[in-house]
Amino acid sequence: MSNPRPTRVRHIVLWLTVAAYMITYMDRVVISSAVPTIMKEFGFSMSAMGGILAIFRWGYALFNIPGGWLGDRMGPRRALTLIVTWWSVFTSLTAASWNYVSMLVFRLLFGIGEAGAFPIATRSLSRWMLPTERGYAQGITHAGSRIGAACTPPLVVWFIATYGWRAPFFVFGAMGLLWAAVWYAYYRDTPEEHRGVNRAELELIQGATRTAGSKARQAVPWGAILRSRNLWTLSAMYFCYGYCLSVYLDWFPTYLMKARGFNLKEMGLYASLPLFAGTLGDFLGGWLSDRVGQATGDLRFARKVVAVTGFLLAAGFILPATLVENPHACVWLTCIAVFGLELTVGVSWAVPLDIGGDFAGTVSSVMNTCGNVGGAISPSILAYLVQAHGWRHPFIAASAMCALGAILFSRVDASKPIVRPAMR
Repeated sequence: MSNPRPTRVRHIVLWLTVAAYMITYMDRVVISSAVPTIMKEFGFSMSAMGGILAIFRWGYALFNIPGGWLGDRMGPRRALTLIVTWWSVFTSLTAASWNYVSMLVFRLLFGIGEAGAFPIATRSLSRWMLPTERGYAQGITHAGSRIGAACTPPLVVWFIATYGWRAPFFVFGAMGLLWAAVWYAYYRDTPEEHRGVNRAELELIQGATRTAGSKARQAVPWGAILRSRNLWTLSAMYFCYGYCLSVYLDWFPTYLMKARGFNLKEMGLYASLPLFAGTLGDFLGGWLSDRVGQATGDLRFARKVVAVTGFLLAAGFILPATLVENPHACVWLTCIAVFGLELTVGVSWAVPLDIGGDFAGTVSSVMNTCGNVGGAISPSILAYLVQAHGWRHPFIAASAMCALGAILFSRVDASKPIVRPAMR
């Protein structure tokens, strides 16, 4: 009697995680497309709106490490259910804002809720995905987030034109609540706990990850984590990435209307195109890194070569996109720049799996905290630069940050675990 083929429960887990990533970015991009309408209704200045955009990222940044810790201690099943429910409620409550302070509070609480999403989601895959699937998994999950972000501007514009700017916040909040219910019903913290996993798939996962039966909660080795120069280099690189991504997620729709002369409907279309290009970069970056690693047997080189190439591509194309006079050429050049920027993401998030092991949630939360500190200061700096010097200077600064990101990633070693198996 032949052995049964392995089931593919780990792939369903992966696609559920992809859906979670989509929802995170749909929920955070809703406000970006609504910025011009919100500014008009409340009379907010650029600086005031920059503060509202930044407060989400400050909450997100400050609670990343607690969020990653929560996932490592509570387990991804319960932790993700809890935080997705939390942030979905505050996504909807953003629509109930009546002044500047109320919107600040709701966006802060929304950011606190989303803070643990990526670290816990990374932890949720650490015992399910094979090492040879990690780059692909991180690439496709982040591609999912960018698909969500790319699809959102046209939808938000339609909702605004039909029902007003508050409607999309209610709709996207409800999507998160539905996902949380499905996740809790299907996901389990280890393959051994899932009834749908057959022995062949379990042996495949156990043989590759060597985590069979490791359900006991382990103390997080904070000393080793915080002493890791490798992790801090990775985190500084992600600071550069987060700063640049915030420029496009938070302000690009407004830039298209204010600086490039597009109307509301045109903005909904053209704001989504770079994010679709970024989706392709997310998918290709993780997949290509895995293929290079398999071909060369050199994980350090495989992670590095893809990410450095992506950062240099972004740095090189942001400048002509900013300086070109034709608004449509600006959009297409921006597509290439964002493609390059996103080429780095799947690789960046694969590295915490490579070096973090069972503590990938905590390790990735440190990296993501630094990335979101960059994202948190970006909206306010952009608002200041626009008011003082015009729209070109923020993008020139973003190009420089991408060049710095390339230098930093060239010093990251994905083959060097923070905690070696013998120490556990």
